[in-house]
Parts: sequence; C-alpha cells; structure tokens
Amino acid sequence: MEEYQDIIKELLESASADIGDIIRIEKKNREFEGILMPRTEREAPNHIVLKLDSGYNIGIEVTRDLKIDKIREGKELEMERRGVKVEQDEEKSDISIIGTGGTVASRIDYRTGAVHPAFSASEIYNSAPEIADIANISTINLCNVLSENMSPEIWTKIGNAVVEELNEGADGVVIAHGTDTMGYTASALSFMLKNLSKPVVLVGSQRSSDRPSSDVSLNLEGAVTTASSDLGEVSVVMHGSTEDDFCLIHRGTKVRKCHTSRRDAFQSINDMPLGLVREKKVKFFQDKRDRGESESVELKDGFEEKVALVKITPNIQPEIIRNLVKDDYKGIVLEGTGLGHAPESLFSEIEEAIEDDIPIAMTSQCIWGRTNMRVYSTGRDLSNLGVFSVEDMLPETALVKMMWILDKTRNMEKVKTEMRRNIAGEISARSRHDTFPKTELPEDG
Repeated sequence: MEEYQDIIKELLESASADIGDIIRIEKKNREFEGILMPRTEREAPNHIVLKLDSGYNIGIEVTRDLKIDKIREGKELEMERRGVKVEQDEEKSDISIIGTGGTVASRIDYRTGAVHPAFSASEIYNSAPEIADIANISTINLCNVLSENMSPEIWTKIGNAVVEELNEGADGVVIAHGTDTMGYTASALSFMLKNLSKPVVLVGSQRSSDRPSSDVSLNLEGAVTTASSDLGEVSVVMHGSTEDDFCLIHRGTKVRKCHTSRRDAFQSINDMPLGLVREKKVKFFQDKRDRGESESVELKDGFEEKVALVKITPNIQPEIIRNLVKDDYKGIVLEGTGLGHAPESLFSEIEEAIEDDIPIAMTSQCIWGRTNMRVYSTGRDLSNLGVFSVEDMLPETALVKMMWILDKTRNMEKVKTEMRRNIAGEISARSRHDTFPKTELPEDG
C-alpha cells in the first residue's frame, strides 16, 4: 500500500484492509468506524485517515494499543478511478456542466496533496458517481477563474455558453463556480437570460476533496438533480446543513454566502429557499417559475462597469462620493445603516451626484429586513435629495442590477423605475418574519 508505510502498512496488511474498505479502529476504549482513505504526503505519517458516516475525515494516531478490524470490503474509491465510461440513457435528462473554476471543479492528487483543475466528464462522474443515475452529463471547461476575479466580461461569457447549451437541446445547465462571488454571478445570469424555461443551477463547494468533509459530491448531486427538475429559473444549490443529508435550492437573486467555511454557508435572504434536494428527489416549497415549452433563450447582456457599492460607516468621508463623481462613475448603490440611512456629512456630495444624473439606490447592510426611508428624518431627507430605496434587495444584487440597467439606459427616471421593478425575484412583495435565523441557546442557557 503506497500511501501508508512501515508499522501502519503492516497493521493494515495484517487486517487484509485496503483503501476503500470499511474498517473499525479500537484505541483507548474508543471505537472509530469508517472508510479507509488514502493519506497525502502533507499529512502526519503516523496517522490513519478515516471517512466517518457523517462525511468528516479524521486522522487517528497509531499507538501500541491500536487495533484494526476489517468489517467489509469496500468499492474502489471513486476519486481514484480512471477512464470511466458511462452509457447514455435516452430516458434521462441531458445536463451540461460548465466549469468556471473554484473548488468544486478540482481534485486532489493523493501523492502530492496538490489540488488542480479537473473537469472532464469522467472526472466529474468520479467526483460524484451518483449523478450517473440522474442524468447524461456533458462538460465544458469554459475558464478557470478564482471567483474573486470574476468580471462582467466573464459573466457574459458564461451567459453565452448557457444559451448555446440550452438552445442546442440540453435539458438543464449546471455551472461549477467558486463560492465567494457566486451570488453576483447568479444575479447577473438572472437578469441576462431571457425566455428562460429550463433550470440554470450554480454550484460550488466550501471544502476541496483534500480536506475533511468535502461537500463536492453532495452538492454536485443536488445541482444535477435540480437541473433535471421542473424549475425554470436561475438558482444556487449548496449544502442545507452541516451534515451530508440535503441541499437547499436558492433563488439566484436572493442568495448570499453567510459564512466563510461552513458547508451550509449559503442562505436565502428575506425569503424561503425555493426547495430542497434529498436522496435525488426535489421538493419545492416556494413559488417559482416552472419549466416551460422549449423556447429559444436569449442573452440580454451588457454591464456598465463604473458602478460602485459604498458601505456607510461612522466617519465615512465625503471624498468617497466626490471622487466617484470625479472619476465619472455612472451609478452608486449605498449600503446604508438600518432602514436606509447615511450621515448628513454626505448630503452635499450626494445631492451633487444626483444633479449630475448619477442614480443613487439605497440598500441596507442589515442583510435581513427592508429599507424604509419614510420612518426617520434622515431617510426622508435622503429621499428628498433623490436617493431611492430598492426595498429588500440584497446590496450585491442591487449592484449587479444597476450595472445591467445602466448599460441599457442612462435616463434617471427609467433607471429608478427599472431598479424598483421586480425582474427576477430580487424584490419580495412583502416582508417575511419567518426567515430570520434564530440562535439556539444551550440547554442551560
């Protein structure tokens, strides 16, 4: 066994255990049961790596009292298979997976521990073999971009690829994307894609396959299942809990990454998720656009790049707004405090910007809730200057939407009208009080 050496190799051989087998390890009156995993060169040489039923990997230090029993023979690890050939099934959906980069479109080299892009059809099947039971998969390696480097140009490139795949007969499209800016791309596609009648699903992973509890397989399975469903809009599919039990389906304009590392980092904001995926079955519990008759999808692309998202903070300097005007920015989205406020120290600069025909939209940095600029005098004063509220739209979504609208028109009143019009589910008709996350206190709390 190349991955394990010396005493560990001897222990495993004495138990007739090989990588992929289900084994039980006894140590200090404790038992650990799971799949025997390969060990990368970066991991401690005196540890055995097990994947538990929860999906987490653990390393167990080998000591004199350690015992190993083989419970049953496992299957060849999917991540190590080569040359997988999956027969096409006419009764299954044809799903195109477009790779743009990110953790989900990578694999681990267990010899070196390095992560590198992997996006052939066979490698996708290897990462999530369950998807072969769901759909016929084809893959397109469009680009390999860290999500922080996404741009309007790449959004358009992705949009064109989606349109081409759907119009050539794909039943749905999955876009493998880095998680950090996936919400921005989902919003951009939600506004660009017209006559959309099939699912377009963005998916990523929080933890690469070289880390404990990789979420690649379940997320891909959930995304392909959703892409085969009767959904007819853009969505994001990611883990719905910290366990490997289900994925949530989020509307593309209502989703936000809310945690740096948790597998269930993505949440729908100010709305319920569209639905969930569990055991290759989709359950929708929110109004949605349904899959429709085949119609040519159109791409209404174009983004004005000189639009700024400005976070309001104590002691924010007026020069921030003044410099945006000086640098010929075409639009500004304020991430205001509370119900939609900004300090009086910015009023003069805001007024000058609006007089220069620069639209200024107000969102809230509170994440949950709705802007209302009629409650306090500061909000009313900002409204009188010409700042307009965009209800409960996410700041990130508002930024993308304004970039998209300003490419189509520079007329101030038309920009205001379009920003306040619900185009792709970005504005809720009413505020919900059952979507705010509640803190679970300890039992003695």
